[in-house]
Amino acid sequence: MILHRSATTMLPLYKLSSSPPRLFSQFRYSYSVLSNSSSSFRINLLWLSHPRRFGTVTTAAYRKEGGDTFFTEESVSWTSLGLSDKVSQALYNAGLGQPSLVQAASIPSILSEKDVVVAAETGSGKTHSFLVPLIDKLCNEQNDSANIASSDQGVSQPRKISLVLCPNVTLSEQVVRMADGLCDENGKPLLSVVSLCGRQGWPVNEPDIIVSTPAALLNNIDPKNFRRTDFIRSVKYVVFDEADMLLSGGYQNKVIRLIHMLRFDEKLLSRSNEQNLPESETSSHFSSEDEENLQDEDLSEEEGDAVENDDLDEELEAGHVKSTDWRRVRKVYKRSKQYIFVAATLPVNGKRTAGAVLKKMFPEANWVSGNYLHCHNPRLKQRWIEVTFDTQVDELIKAVKHGFESRSVSGQCRTMVFANTVEAVESVAKILMRGGIECYHYHKDCSLEDRAKTLADFQEKGGILVCTDAAARGIDIPNVSHVIQADFATSAVDFIHRVGRTARAGQYGLVTSMYTESNRDLVAAVRRAGELSQPVETAFSRKRSFRNKLKKRALQRITDSRADEERVLA
Repeated sequence: MILHRSATTMLPLYKLSSSPPRLFSQFRYSYSVLSNSSSSFRINLLWLSHPRRFGTVTTAAYRKEGGDTFFTEESVSWTSLGLSDKVSQALYNAGLGQPSLVQAASIPSILSEKDVVVAAETGSGKTHSFLVPLIDKLCNEQNDSANIASSDQGVSQPRKISLVLCPNVTLSEQVVRMADGLCDENGKPLLSVVSLCGRQGWPVNEPDIIVSTPAALLNNIDPKNFRRTDFIRSVKYVVFDEADMLLSGGYQNKVIRLIHMLRFDEKLLSRSNEQNLPESETSSHFSSEDEENLQDEDLSEEEGDAVENDDLDEELEAGHVKSTDWRRVRKVYKRSKQYIFVAATLPVNGKRTAGAVLKKMFPEANWVSGNYLHCHNPRLKQRWIEVTFDTQVDELIKAVKHGFESRSVSGQCRTMVFANTVEAVESVAKILMRGGIECYHYHKDCSLEDRAKTLADFQEKGGILVCTDAAARGIDIPNVSHVIQADFATSAVDFIHRVGRTARAGQYGLVTSMYTESNRDLVAAVRRAGELSQPVETAFSRKRSFRNKLKKRALQRITDSRADEERVLA
């Protein structure tokens, strides 16, 4: 059943919808569910092709051929990855006895202080892969600072914090919960972690990790220049969770602006160190004039050094820099911050894709790629059901009831049913309720409080969650055993994130997708691409939508048919 929404897809991946849009809401009283096309999952989207200059780490090095597809070999431990005993013990106490493949590949790279891009499949343990090494480094720095302060060597170093940017409040709070889950022997969290979202004001106490949305962060630091200056200077580690989303669409301008603020501070600090100036005498003001200049600048810095200017040296020595002088700060500078980008979908084809932007902005970054990035997860089973207008409601109810047979290891049944619009979610929910099946609702029109309660109830009690793609990205709901696409995803990115809600953390899962005759060619093309281990994009031209290619094929079939008829008549 295809429910089409206006595609505000953040990445320029191609729409998978191939038939005219039809909405559940049109049938909310007759409760007829529209037929949806669905795609096969053996899908190799865009395997990251890394130029030689990019450091690349894959997870294959941590498991033997034919071994576990999620956990590392038993010989790999948290301490063997370079973590302290304190953090390793906290992980064991939290029930995380063995690193995942992605965590084993990511943690050493992040501990190395280099910029890192973690591009790995959904449910592979990416959140802990960046939280754990950052917590470890911050704990070690606090210990070192305390030792220096207690000795005769001088005063402690300025406080350093980590900033984690997430696209929405739900993901921000989830990161905070996971960080708070790492505790010492007394059950106290290792570090102070706060969420800066929505109506929450600036934290009174100085936290070690701030988790925020880009908009909320800018709203809190923009009005107060002194706060912005102090905050930018104190940030040492920056994480961009769901980086593909943050680097595109409505998030991009805010995120790029924040990156430039942080880099501007790095440049000034590097230059002041060359001049042997104290950090306190180097301001990091970032004015609206700087912002306008940056908007005209390419996302990456131009090659070569900026022109040196003697006036800038004098101004730095005086302890301030004019707002226009950011252009003259040398572009080859000593780095003082670390940038970490994490995503489950990270295409690199095209100049504007998130992966291409990262390769241009951070050419020296280490890339950690999951074994099943953009690919079929071998723990995932797929069911494909072709439906008609008359059978789609019955098939939907059968699919939901089938989920009760595929209970998770916890013994509970958790099924997520995806639709493309709010109206479609409400219509599907009414259909299920009419069939005697209780369900939860989750979409953007629900309040944040209702959404939080819905997720908590769904996780605690199990059941059926009917939702839009608001629940498809980043939200970690353990033990979802079944995903149903009541409406087929409108883009390959949404498709991967939806099916990634199940078969997570080494478990098995089931995905049921329904499609109509009008979408048969689409399903066949996607499944064929999976069987041949090809990216989905190879099923159609980069310059032409899939729908147009299907039309071209149809016209060719008509032409061939007419030619055959003419030969017969002749």
